[in-house]
Amino acid sequence: MSAPLDPESIPKELKDGIVAATIGAFSMAARLMLSEEKHSWGWVARRVCVASLVACMSGYVLTDYIASPGLRMGAIGALAYSSPEALDAGLRWIKNRAEREVEKVSKPKPNGKAKRSKRK
Repeated sequence: MSAPLDPESIPKELKDGIVAATIGAFSMAARLMLSEEKHSWGWVARRVCVASLVACMSGYVLTDYIASPGLRMGAIGALAYSSPEALDAGLRWIKNRAEREVEKVSKPKPNGKAKRSKRK
């Protein structure tokens, strides 16, 4: 029989990441539960995963900047809450930028020489 998992043996950084990811997932779940719009399970799962990842990453980043645990958890929740819109905006920006680059490459370039007009 194996020994139960000792919470003290888990590294602090891993615990902080799990807590932040859980806060993010719950903040997005609460947001979606309060919404009256109907969404597919895949859409909901994607949003919750994005919020969880953003919360985990922002939790690691904010540790050095915000000393108060309560304020840090509030900031993590707020960032997770708004993360899908930020992700959508980022993806739109990348798509528009890529389309502009494709247009630049696909347009025929003039050779720079002026055409001679025929004499009459």
